[in-house]
Amino acid sequence: MNTRSIGFRLTVWYTLVLTSGFALFGALTWFALRHEFIAEIDQQLEHRGNQFTAYFEIESAEKGAGVRDELNEFCQALAPGNHIVLRGTGGFNFRCPENAIANGRLLRRQFEFRNERFDLELGAPTESAAHTLDLLRLLLLGLSPVVIAIACIGGAWLSRRALKPVQAITAAALSISIENLSERLPVPQTGDELAALTEVLNRMLSRLESAVRTLSQFAGDASHELRTPLAVIRTTAELALRRPRQPEAYRESLEQITLEAQRMSQMVEDLLLLARKDIGAQMPLSPLDLREVLGEVCAELSSLAETRNIHLEAPIGKEGAIVSGNASALRRLFLALLDNALKYSPDGGAIVITLEQNESTVSVAIQDYGPGISEADLPHIFDRFYRADGARSTEGYGLGLSFAKNLAEAQGAQIEAHSGPGGGSVFRVAFPLRSGRASGNLQLASI
Repeated sequence: MNTRSIGFRLTVWYTLVLTSGFALFGALTWFALRHEFIAEIDQQLEHRGNQFTAYFEIESAEKGAGVRDELNEFCQALAPGNHIVLRGTGGFNFRCPENAIANGRLLRRQFEFRNERFDLELGAPTESAAHTLDLLRLLLLGLSPVVIAIACIGGAWLSRRALKPVQAITAAALSISIENLSERLPVPQTGDELAALTEVLNRMLSRLESAVRTLSQFAGDASHELRTPLAVIRTTAELALRRPRQPEAYRESLEQITLEAQRMSQMVEDLLLLARKDIGAQMPLSPLDLREVLGEVCAELSSLAETRNIHLEAPIGKEGAIVSGNASALRRLFLALLDNALKYSPDGGAIVITLEQNESTVSVAIQDYGPGISEADLPHIFDRFYRADGARSTEGYGLGLSFAKNLAEAQGAQIEAHSGPGGGSVFRVAFPLRSGRASGNLQLASI
């Protein structure tokens, strides 16, 4: 048996505990029996001493000098090994039997009778009690090896029985790999710590299965999304190289390749940022004014909005809305949301940006008047690579809103969407207020 195994240690501890318990029980039994024997002998001597004293006083008063014969008659009832010795200050001396030796348990007492003091000594043998105690000691010592052997065998059997569920769990865990993460460990119906541990391990396996499934789906979706621009780049290049062409044709091919390469670069950059978010990478935060960030983003997208005659203006106000954030991350967050709003806004429409502040949060709401989002699609719009069917389907690759959600959560903000078919959409981002000041609405954007 492996000396470092739990089974071996359980066997050793069980043996030690059982042997110690048996030794303690035997010692207590031996001492308790010895005390009981001695107490019984002392009680008998006390009773016999009271009887002898009373008998001596009565017979001395009646017989006078013939009291010795009466005392000898009294002593005839004594068991072998017992003796009585009586001495008086007046010279009286009685011993029964004559060759009595002071051994065993002794009782000595003094009493006065007719102005004379007497010393009484009574003795009782302890050989019988000692013999019984010796037999008990030999029995206990003789049984000790048997008890130790039973403890070892019983400990080994109990440890194997107690660890049998662990062996079953171990065997089941060894059979689970990435190919069959849906399998679970058998939960023993005992309601003990092993059952609780197995349930915890099964919950961990469920989380691992979900993470692996998400990772596989993520890798598959990413591969699918990257395959299209790569195919476009390869096809465009092959067509351009198939035969000699005019410089304008080569230029158009290179522009198309450049456009697809930019889309791929943006996708890869977004995927890297999402991957860093997944592994818990922290971004540095500092006090920032949301009004200034929104103004910069709106200025950057103003030319794109003007080409489609969409009115867009950042919120204005005298007081800033200070939050803890990352300047680059906030800019990309609002760029993603405003780009999504521009994408689905009709030409000649408008985008409303609202900046509101209360006692604990600062909220930015971006509203478009596009086709809206159906109830079936609304719970999934922040999922990676998710693209709704119908009017909101575009050429995007489904990372923009997921990207925005991760950027918001990395800065302690909450993002939510409200929409209905044909009624436009509102995306609201709520940041914890840094300054702690409360004021009303800062400003509605001009439309």
